[in-house]
Amino acid sequence: MRPSKTNLPSNLKLTILGVFLAFLLIFILRTNFSSSPQDSTSISRNGTPKESNSIEVVEPRTKCPPSDQPIKTCNKIPSTIAEALMHYSTSNITPQQTYSEISVTAKILEKKSPCNFLVFGLGHDSLMWSTLNHGGRTVFLEEDKSWIEQIKERFSMLESYHVEYDHKVNQADNLMGLAKRDECKLVGDPRHSACQLSLKGMPNEIYEIEWDLIMVDAPTGYHDEAPGRMSAIYTAGMMARNREEGETDVFVHDVNRDVEDKFSMAFLCEGYMKIQEGRLRHFTIPSYRETSGKPFCP
Repeated sequence: MRPSKTNLPSNLKLTILGVFLAFLLIFILRTNFSSSPQDSTSISRNGTPKESNSIEVVEPRTKCPPSDQPIKTCNKIPSTIAEALMHYSTSNITPQQTYSEISVTAKILEKKSPCNFLVFGLGHDSLMWSTLNHGGRTVFLEEDKSWIEQIKERFSMLESYHVEYDHKVNQADNLMGLAKRDECKLVGDPRHSACQLSLKGMPNEIYEIEWDLIMVDAPTGYHDEAPGRMSAIYTAGMMARNREEGETDVFVHDVNRDVEDKFSMAFLCEGYMKIQEGRLRHFTIPSYRETSGKPFCP
């Protein structure tokens, strides 16, 4: 999410723009053939509309001509989509994920949006994820307060929260042993978990919402003294298992690195992995509350 080393080649900007144009076309076609417009408010834990002061509510079909004028189809592009198209078509900064990696998540969003999408990380691709989940609720978790402020100045519609991480990359080997501990296999609310890997300092709302997609692309994690993604990966898997029903799509980026590789396999489980594309892994994790007696990994 947030740039940590080097940006991808600038010509990737054209492919990213292509993704947006494709999904814009899908959005317009979906709008034309829908019997009623999608509610653009955020989605609650149980899937009912939920107001959020942090989300810009866009109602693209409410400005059609009055009833006393000739009826016309109103398909005005929502302002959030227009802003995203302009931003990515004029920016020299490209997201750190490749076109093929982004496409994996984009395909799931195309099926599930509007939905609840939680992203560990805030960066140059955040506007893209929020736009692809148009009408849903997309929340970003970031370790750097100053970076949050920088992004808010440019994209005030993005909902983000500061999160602190207790473990550094150089502690990963010792923490890996927790995969065998019973307290780390006990499914429940991460706030009340006895496992050292469980993140407990996030806003309460983050734990209470049932997330349809979770992306782990933070914290930094690229050198020994940096915060590692061990807790983010573990907590994402626990929130997925602890939902009341259904399943959660969990994505982990940078699996070419040891922490992301080993912890995603240990706590999200190879048996739940659907695909690996480049440095991105996609897992689909079912609810453990809906069906009891499931092993931690299949």
